[in-house]
Amino acid sequence: MAKILIVDDEPRIRELIREHLQHAGYTCEEATDGSAALAVLSGGGIDLVILDIMMPFVDGMTCLREMRARKMNMPVIMLTARSEEYDKLAGLEGGADDYVVKPFSPRELVARVKAVLSRTLPHPKGEDSLLTFDRLVIDTASHSVKVDGKEVTLTPKEFDLLVFLANNRGLALSREKILQKVWNYNYFGEDRTVDTHVKMLRSHLGPCRGYIATVWGIGYKFDPDGGRKN
Repeated sequence: MAKILIVDDEPRIRELIREHLQHAGYTCEEATDGSAALAVLSGGGIDLVILDIMMPFVDGMTCLREMRARKMNMPVIMLTARSEEYDKLAGLEGGADDYVVKPFSPRELVARVKAVLSRTLPHPKGEDSLLTFDRLVIDTASHSVKVDGKEVTLTPKEFDLLVFLANNRGLALSREKILQKVWNYNYFGEDRTVDTHVKMLRSHLGPCRGYIATVWGIGYKFDPDGGRKN
């Protein structure tokens, strides 16, 4: 079963989350701030991080940026009492995969953890895992992406988004449809969430950024033929 790191400076919050996750069958470790979290993560073995933003010493946003800078690409669910749109977008742009606002339902948090982890599990053996589009190769088994033969580092959510778009090549997909399918549960998100992830994904794809086309008034579509000229 997956191992989850709970990072929060409030003991009661950590205990509440730990009890519900352990009841769901997960193994948990805890850290009281971002510095302690990075020390745990450096040892490996963590499959997902639940990360509070407002903490003393090293806060959650600083910890998240340092994680991504160190190529620690396990999924992250941000946890905070702040609900302004700016804070949500800042977390997503920093590489978070989801965002839960306090006070929260522990059952909802567990459901989100399950949804995120379900997309990071290896595919069954024998399944065709390669999606090849000219200069872009996506390996769904190893969760890897290559552009012109060079591996590209994506967060789990960016990878999920790319795979969903690629599997629906040529189809115009609304932002609502993308939220529903990529986030994989009844996600009360906003269109800006999709736009932010598409922007980040395009920046990682470099010369293949044009493969993700904007469909004005609708959303996006994966169009490698149209994007080759870019």
